[in-house]
Amino acid sequence: MDETPQLDRLVRELNASARKEPGEAARLETWAASLRERDGSDLYLVADAPPCIRVQGALRPLSDQPLEGEEIEHAVLPLLPPHAVVQYRKTGIADASFRLEDLGRFRVNLHRERGRPAASIRALPLHPPQLGELGLPPGIEALAALPHGLVLIGGPTGSGKTTTVAALVDLINRRQAKHIVTIEDPIEFEHPHRQSVVEQVEIGIDAPDFATALRAAVRQSPDVMVVGEMRDPETMRMALAASETGHLVFSTVHTGDVASTVSRVSDAFPPERQPTIRQELSMALAAVMTQTLLPRVGGGRIAAAELLMVGYGARQHIRKNALQHLQQEITITRKEGSFTLEECMAQLVKKGLLTAEDARARAVHRDDLDKLLRP
Repeated sequence: MDETPQLDRLVRELNASARKEPGEAARLETWAASLRERDGSDLYLVADAPPCIRVQGALRPLSDQPLEGEEIEHAVLPLLPPHAVVQYRKTGIADASFRLEDLGRFRVNLHRERGRPAASIRALPLHPPQLGELGLPPGIEALAALPHGLVLIGGPTGSGKTTTVAALVDLINRRQAKHIVTIEDPIEFEHPHRQSVVEQVEIGIDAPDFATALRAAVRQSPDVMVVGEMRDPETMRMALAASETGHLVFSTVHTGDVASTVSRVSDAFPPERQPTIRQELSMALAAVMTQTLLPRVGGGRIAAAELLMVGYGARQHIRKNALQHLQQEITITRKEGSFTLEECMAQLVKKGLLTAEDARARAVHRDDLDKLLRP
């Protein structure tokens, strides 16, 4: 069924609504300005509560006046692209990004709670991050120099995976003359053309889904590809194929450690296909990194990471589905740049950026951490 008439009608309704209710749009811009001025990360709009922003992990109200669901919807809907409006009308949930003049880009999740509209809005950085600003171990730079292969970045939600990938893209963009294609939902960091030419495809605006965008991107002769998230087997299969045919492919996975990051890909396929996928994955993988955010001494958060540079031993373990041995491979391949989470946290503790207590609370191998922390 052609949704164009419905989409056009919705856009006309939203434009009319924006003209009738200019106050809500102006208030949203004021709240977004406060978010930027206070260096906050998120703006929360929930019915019966005042607008709140998150600053250094803590919530701060912007007024003492509670919001109504209708004014939240009137404030946010006119800023959404048409495909997100249709998604919201159909499902009650929409993810998108928008730009406010002089304030930059924001990512929004418009949804419903207790039958009323609500929104969570994240302030996106004004410029792509540089790798040195993230506090990650310097060995991460090696990922930007890989000639080809699949690089998986794992971690829980909100751990900075997308930021790390954007920093790696920025590093390539500054140092190498490459053709880079990113596929994102939505675009979070805008990359200017520097040494490289960077194309950024947004799902819902430039392509209907990741698989379609990835299929088209392979035909555009890219050197580097970024798949914002591998959500389905078809996207995973195509990313594997691209990395096996000479492309460097970065993607993120919601996982906690190296072994679960690898298994997340193979386990997404039917059991009868998993041996074949593990074979392909073992050949395609170049590196697996996982990261998490921990409380930083003095306030804020700091990233701790684990990196496996995939070599012969890791490939054999992946083929045999003996993923419990990948942790040992990290220590075996230190000379190639691999390091454990405990090694990373120990360095942060020694630099005074992380307390030993917080490191021990997050450590998977606490005995290893204790050995590393001994004077």
